[in-house]
Amino acid sequence: MKRLLILLAAATGVLLVVATFAAIRMHGFLHTPVAVDDSGLEFEIVSGTSFRAVSDDLEQRGIISDSLMFRLYARWKGQAGNVHAGDYLIKAGTTPVELLQQFTSGAVRLYSFTIIEGWNQWDLLAALHEHPHIDAELTDEDWPAFLEELGAGDIRHPEGLFLPETYRFPRNSSDREVLAQAYSLMQSVLAEEWSNRASDAAVTTPYEALILASIVEKETARADERARISGVFTRRLGKRMRLQTDPTVIYGIGREFNGNLTRKDLRTDTPYNTYTRRGLPPTPIAMPGRDAIHAALHPAPGEELFFVATGLGDGSHAFSVTKEQHDDAVADYLRRLRNQRQ
Repeated sequence: MKRLLILLAAATGVLLVVATFAAIRMHGFLHTPVAVDDSGLEFEIVSGTSFRAVSDDLEQRGIISDSLMFRLYARWKGQAGNVHAGDYLIKAGTTPVELLQQFTSGAVRLYSFTIIEGWNQWDLLAALHEHPHIDAELTDEDWPAFLEELGAGDIRHPEGLFLPETYRFPRNSSDREVLAQAYSLMQSVLAEEWSNRASDAAVTTPYEALILASIVEKETARADERARISGVFTRRLGKRMRLQTDPTVIYGIGREFNGNLTRKDLRTDTPYNTYTRRGLPPTPIAMPGRDAIHAALHPAPGEELFFVATGLGDGSHAFSVTKEQHDDAVADYLRRLRNQRQ
């Protein structure tokens, strides 16, 4: 009996030593940074991949030293079945504990896409389809159905509905998913700006605000001129004067526009020709940014009814109250243009 007790005690001691050694080894493994360089490492988990395959891949690539320990730890934490597929950036200094947390929280690497102020729908689709981490699904013919999915009501024209901003998304997101973010943010910004609009704003609906903002966006990139140009258009609308703005005519020509706006173009009637038609065009002509929307809803006061580029190379415009003053400003612009070509 005494001998049996001695053997049991010895066996228990051995087990304790083994357990202690295993615990020390596990602790060391879990808290030792994985093997990636200072710039980090991209690691993709394909949808449907088992955790065993993930851990084996990590070991085979030399990122972790022991795939079995990684699996045992994940099972002990009850997280082995909670790994999210996606593209991950494993940063230098990450430990296996943190790596498991990254995989199970779905903290995938995010990529960015920026919508530029003044883009039209064709610019937008082309840029989305050129992005290496966005899955291209939409075509020009898909816009009406897609806008209906987004909840755009009776609007079936995409122009102006997506806020120029930088959006973040995981790899292989669809163009629809990215655009859904941009549409939602535009709705939020538009609602906020509309609720704070000035009492003298010419537009009567949020959609009209987008139309006017898109024209302001295309007319100037200068922050100091947006409200002033909005003021000119607001007064012209109030006096039932034609807006006579070239960007709307160009938009009406469409993708066939060759960069040379002619007198014939100005006389050719389209729904977007503000030389031949009064009021706003039927839809926005570009994607306006928040500043342009704000300007459309907060026109600068004054009496100016005309403006033309100065030709000084800084994007500035000359503003005039009378047609005579405007004609002189146009003559100055044309003279500078001729001098530049000589």
